[in-house]
Parts: sequence; C-alpha cells; structure tokens
Amino acid sequence: MPRRPVLLFAGACIALAAAIAIAAIVVTAGRDAPAGTNEVTSTGQPQVGGPFQLVDQNGQAVDQTLLDGKWSLVFFGFTHCPDYCPATLGTLAATKERLGAQADDLQIVFISVDPERDTPQLLNDYLSSDGFPRGVIGLTGTPEQVAQAAKSYRAHYEKAGEGEAYTMNHSLTIYLMGPDGQFRSALAHDLGPDRSADVIRRAMERG
Repeated sequence: MPRRPVLLFAGACIALAAAIAIAAIVVTAGRDAPAGTNEVTSTGQPQVGGPFQLVDQNGQAVDQTLLDGKWSLVFFGFTHCPDYCPATLGTLAATKERLGAQADDLQIVFISVDPERDTPQLLNDYLSSDGFPRGVIGLTGTPEQVAQAAKSYRAHYEKAGEGEAYTMNHSLTIYLMGPDGQFRSALAHDLGPDRSADVIRRAMERG
C-alpha cells in the first residue's frame, strides 16, 4: 500500500479510537448522573468520621466534639500491639518535631480496638511510655461503642486467636481531621515523619 494511503488509514484509525473513547466517557457519565441532568456531582470528600461515645484514659466520657478546634491525627490500635502501634506512635512523635510550632495545633487520638483488655488505666500507662508523643489522647469504651467509632471511620478490626494471648488485626490508616472535625486526608502508616509532616502542613495551609 502506498505511503500516503497508509498515513490516511492510520489517521482515520486514531480518529475513530478517539471518538469511541469520548463516547464511552459520555455514556459512563450519563449513567452515573442523576435523572434529568447532564452533570456528574461529587462531594469531593469521603464520608470518614462521625459521632462516637467513648471514654478517655482519665475515665472521662468524650464524644466527637473532642476534635473541635484542633487538627487531629486519629488512628486505631491496641496496647498489646507488638509492632505497628508503637512504631506509629514513634513516627508521629517525629512528625510533630518536624512541624515545629505548627504541632501546637495538632493532637493525636489513639482509639483502642481491644476494649476487652484496654481499660482507661492501661491506656494511660501505655501512652505514658518513653518515646511516645506527649499528650496523646487514648480512647476506649464498650465493644459496641468501639464498633460504632470504627464504623464511622471505616476502620476494620477483628480478634485473632484464643485465650489471653489473642491479638487484634486492624486497619493501619491514620486519619487527619480538621478543626471542624471533618476529614482532610489519610496518611499511610509507613509514610514516614518527613512526608507525613508535609501532608499535614499542606492541609493546614488549605484550612
């Protein structure tokens, strides 16, 4: 086939592929859009966070208003956790150091997924350990209260094993919540203090 027809044929194929792609996008958008409109709407924010009723490490009842007025890093764990939980607390201590004065507006909230063992006193003793950030807020409650809090944050956990040596499998996400108590960003547990501080700093700048 001569060169010019080959080029024309190739151009026609590219145009056809582009038309198919555009048509697919339009069909998909139309399928997702509400009836009677051609717009695709999105809130832009995942539904993370919400009401909870728990008890802090001092035995005081608290709810979601605990998050009001402060930036908060919320994560789920338990005091018998052998690795992730202490490593995360250590990382968050280093993250606060990287933030400098901005860390004054940041609180860390540790919600236990092991209410069977994690009493307020045990949480208090655990969070007072050397190497952990000062002022971490530890929360626990009844199994039903903990389940509700985890559901609000889309956090998953389950008991593994039997007897006193059981452990808890749980989600590893750290949730950054704004001073209005609303979700801002998720931090991976292995992000590291430098990158975690960058994410928090950018969120604070956006407000």
